[in-house]
Amino acid sequence: MNQLFARLGLIRAAVPDAAALPAIAQENAMPSLTVRDVFNKVGMLPVLILMYIAFYFLTRYFSEDGVSNFMTMANSMNILRQTSINLVLACGMTFVILTAGIDLSVGSVLAVAAVLGMMASLPEHFPYLALPVFLIAGLLMGMLNGVMVAGFKINPFVVTLGTMTALRGAAYLFADGTTILNRDIPSFEWLGNGDFLGIPWLIWIAAAVVLISWFILRHTVLGLHLYAVGGNPQAARLTGIKVGAVLMFAYSISGLFAGVGGAMSASRLYGANGNWGSGYELDAIAAVVLGGTSLMGGVGTIWGTVIGALIIGVLNNGLTILGLSSFWQYVAKGIVIVLAVMLDKWRQQQATTN
Repeated sequence: MNQLFARLGLIRAAVPDAAALPAIAQENAMPSLTVRDVFNKVGMLPVLILMYIAFYFLTRYFSEDGVSNFMTMANSMNILRQTSINLVLACGMTFVILTAGIDLSVGSVLAVAAVLGMMASLPEHFPYLALPVFLIAGLLMGMLNGVMVAGFKINPFVVTLGTMTALRGAAYLFADGTTILNRDIPSFEWLGNGDFLGIPWLIWIAAAVVLISWFILRHTVLGLHLYAVGGNPQAARLTGIKVGAVLMFAYSISGLFAGVGGAMSASRLYGANGNWGSGYELDAIAAVVLGGTSLMGGVGTIWGTVIGALIIGVLNNGLTILGLSSFWQYVAKGIVIVLAVMLDKWRQQQATTN
């Protein structure tokens, strides 16, 4: 009876025997940190820092005058500018991968949106409506993917592989196999070549996309539903979550962000063609997985995606400064993608064993 009252808090529990104190202390002690615990807390941030430092010494060693131009404010700003488009695409990809899906079409969506936006910017058309064209085109193509995945229950890999190929062809057709150039785009030239407070607008746009994505995932019911659908869609459906609507949102926002990326790239280079954004989907997927988002869905953060995108950006920039050809850059990025998948597999194994 005393034990029952003690559990209910009605009387003070008996003081344990002195001999049992070490065992009790060991039982209540803070658990030791494992590699997985550390990774969950800091992610790939140490890898980014080590890579940044390594490229500083490499570029310094191989430079003719022994001076490195890598770890400078100008080059750091350049890395952020170069990373901005991939980061925007990766944010959209994060929503999709969190639902255990994939979007292979973001590069092609970017190309179509860029071509249509540049066509609208020509003087004989509607130059001041060009920016909405980028966004609407991206959103509609993302919704197309969402309808086929959520509505027709087609495998996301198959759907987006098909739309990646079809939309790439559409981009070439819209551009008539050429590059659409327009040196006078006052309605959105600032986006790619302007700055605010000394920071390029490309970086501001990427930061805004990151904050919007973080807010949705962290502070909205929709964000919770995205994680739930990725973790277990059947259980999510049984709890009343509209899985189809959640999937529709994920692919739609991925397309919208690809449209934003199209506007960023087209305004940066004053043009667009059917080859725009080729291979961008691989960089975006690599950034998301490197950032800790599981390909199985339900696990990941936007801040991890930011770190992953910066790793890709630092890698590209460092190899360029070292003078390596673009072929070696493809090799390096391919290795990074394979390592990212291996890392994701290791995380899954750790999760099942603990």
